[in-house]
Amino acid sequence: MPKEPTFASRLARRGRNVIRRLRPRSLRARQLLAASIFLLAFLAGAGYALNIAFVRTAQENQRHRLQGFAMAYANKVDFDRGGNLIPPEPPVDPRFGGPGSGLYAEIVLPNGSWSSDSTLGLRLPDEPMLDPLQEKFDGPIAITKIDGTEGEVYRLGLGTVWAAERDPESEFPYTIYILEDTQILDSQLATFRRALWVSLGGAGLVLALLQGLILNWSLRPLQRVTNEVKKIQRGQASRMSERHPPELEPLTESINAFIESERENLDRQRNTLADLAHSLKTPLAVLRAQLEEGVHANALREELDRQLRRMNDLVSYQLARAASSGHALFAAPIAVEPHAEEIVLGLEKVYASKGVVCEFELDPEARFYGEPGDLQELMGNLLENAFKWARSRVLLTVAVLPSSANRRAGLLLAVDDDGPGIAEEDVARILQRGVRGDERVQGHGIGLAIVQDLVKGYRGELTVGRSQELGGSRFEVQLPPGLG
Repeated sequence: MPKEPTFASRLARRGRNVIRRLRPRSLRARQLLAASIFLLAFLAGAGYALNIAFVRTAQENQRHRLQGFAMAYANKVDFDRGGNLIPPEPPVDPRFGGPGSGLYAEIVLPNGSWSSDSTLGLRLPDEPMLDPLQEKFDGPIAITKIDGTEGEVYRLGLGTVWAAERDPESEFPYTIYILEDTQILDSQLATFRRALWVSLGGAGLVLALLQGLILNWSLRPLQRVTNEVKKIQRGQASRMSERHPPELEPLTESINAFIESERENLDRQRNTLADLAHSLKTPLAVLRAQLEEGVHANALREELDRQLRRMNDLVSYQLARAASSGHALFAAPIAVEPHAEEIVLGLEKVYASKGVVCEFELDPEARFYGEPGDLQELMGNLLENAFKWARSRVLLTVAVLPSSANRRAGLLLAVDDDGPGIAEEDVARILQRGVRGDERVQGHGIGLAIVQDLVKGYRGELTVGRSQELGGSRFEVQLPPGLG
């Protein structure tokens, strides 16, 4: 029996389903979501970093401020001959004279202590003596306020020494403590944080608006491509325009190539059906004439068998021609060398009596982008014609045609022989388009018609001329660089 799914697995499955439903499908939505998340994270991180920096700066400024008060008290306090402290008048700061003002001073002596008027009614922590020249800043420290509520203060202590003039024996240490309510710093921090998050929020809104405008502007070429595709679907345009960014050119070129390929395939199918219909007219007319003349049954049977074989040959030829003409627009690369060796091996056996030898000048990196059957038809017909007309030598050359960036390489395929060659005035007739059946069986035979159709289907070029190396004919096929 299958195991019952656990609660955790069901929960995980539901979570994946929810995420899958929430995942945006639109490129615009994906970009907005990703950019918004990054913007929020950046603003949050920036706000956190600025807040930490401000807190540290404010605390350091508070420390320096309290240190200034302590140094002022150290300069203004005095002691009488009995070692009793004489407080400064007026106070270093008016707040030291107001009870519960939030700023407090306390001086710890070896035999007692003194506190400013602002400490009246407060319960301060016990302040220890510090060593001379020792400074200590700490907090928050808990205190009890005048109204009995709990509060906190920051505290700075400064250890110093008193000595009467010209009387080193009268020296004694004492410590000055300056305390300040934490509410003062907290109020500054609260004010800063409100201003900070309001500013960051406003900046975030502006950046989000700019982000949307930039996104619309950057996606406008994609929208233009979509509109052009819709126009092609409605029949308002025949192909994609050429005014697109470089990043979209491979896409638009692929669409144009696909459209052209489909149109060529449709034209080829129509031409094949028209050729087949025209080819069948003659044998059908012969059979109809035989029936109308009332010939003998045996003669009719012989004629029927002859015309049926002819029609079967015509149908087979036209189907083979149509099949060899079609090809995949985006096909995997095929190594040329193994197919060339296989074809040449078979032809050397067929023409063993002539002793024809085929030589290779083949780039191992050469690749054919198309159907394997098309490659075999292309090389097979060219090599078979070369073996047929050669005296003793055939040369097969396969090379790579260089291409620009983002395009696959083209292919050069040439077959030379040392036969009689082809007269210059016969080249145009051999490569004439639209010639069918026996009309094509001139010079190098019907195979050239298949080669011509294949080369045209791959948007290549077929040239026929005199071989510079072997002296006979040279058939050269160039397949241009393509997309990919």
